[in-house]
Amino acid sequence: MSTIDDVIALAAAHGLDLAARGATANEAGLDYRVVMADDTTGRRWVLRVPRRADVSAGMAAEARILDLVAPVLAADGIAVPDWQVRAPELIAYPALPGAPGLTLTDAGEPHWHMDPASPDYAERLGRLLARLHSISPERAEAAGVEVRTPARARQAWRDDVARVCAAFTVAPALAEAWHTWLADDTCWPERTVMTHGEIYPAHVLFAAEGPITGVLDWTTARVDDPARDLSAQYGAAGREMLQVTLAAYEQAGGRVHAGLVAQAEHLWDASPIGYALYALTTGAETDLATAAALLNPEG
Repeated sequence: MSTIDDVIALAAAHGLDLAARGATANEAGLDYRVVMADDTTGRRWVLRVPRRADVSAGMAAEARILDLVAPVLAADGIAVPDWQVRAPELIAYPALPGAPGLTLTDAGEPHWHMDPASPDYAERLGRLLARLHSISPERAEAAGVEVRTPARARQAWRDDVARVCAAFTVAPALAEAWHTWLADDTCWPERTVMTHGEIYPAHVLFAAEGPITGVLDWTTARVDDPARDLSAQYGAAGREMLQVTLAAYEQAGGRVHAGLVAQAEHLWDASPIGYALYALTTGAETDLATAAALLNPEG
């Protein structure tokens, strides 16, 4: 694993004069190692080093996403990363204003810097998502962003469940719940929208007084099921705060279909699938063991 000094040297090779003193590393991300360091003027920079070749391969797609969403969210004063260095081995950009609502301690434990069950956050999140989801699939497609129709979004989950069930021992009750969900027409959307895919407080930046100032990590963004941007809110804060988010979302122009709440809950319950797919991608024994434990807790 590269050290902070290695990452600083890598940045120097791309024309950034950054100081190792005061630099910090964040190992929480599954796809990137992140180092933050200051330049000679005191400006803070974010350095993202991909952990795997497949992550580097996806950089061009994420760049197109950022170009699409930046002006839309800027209308509400919300920033996204402005990549100044775009290379297969390094992404670098000036740090955005604000601080994340969730970080990990050195021991890997979550450290909350805000209350995920706060009604104020729930409402702000709803308005943010309404703005993001207002980007039409046609506009996203024209920008070169991946577009999944409702049928494609549902089929992708069928494919993912099949792949995970073939690769791991899955508890029968869990597998049955997934197949019941996949067969339930009431949960699935009739339209898809531009989504972030992993929007939760670790990827959301806040000003000291509470407003959202930025959104990070757009690696998994695409046109897809709107519920994928709501499942983490359900997981962190429960159904009551999810309803508060949806009320603000609808008031700000978001479209709420009858099965949206249930779908957000189902997607949260399906999160072991995502981790299992990640483990299959990395092939690391620890990741595979963690996935196996999630999929078959009593095995």
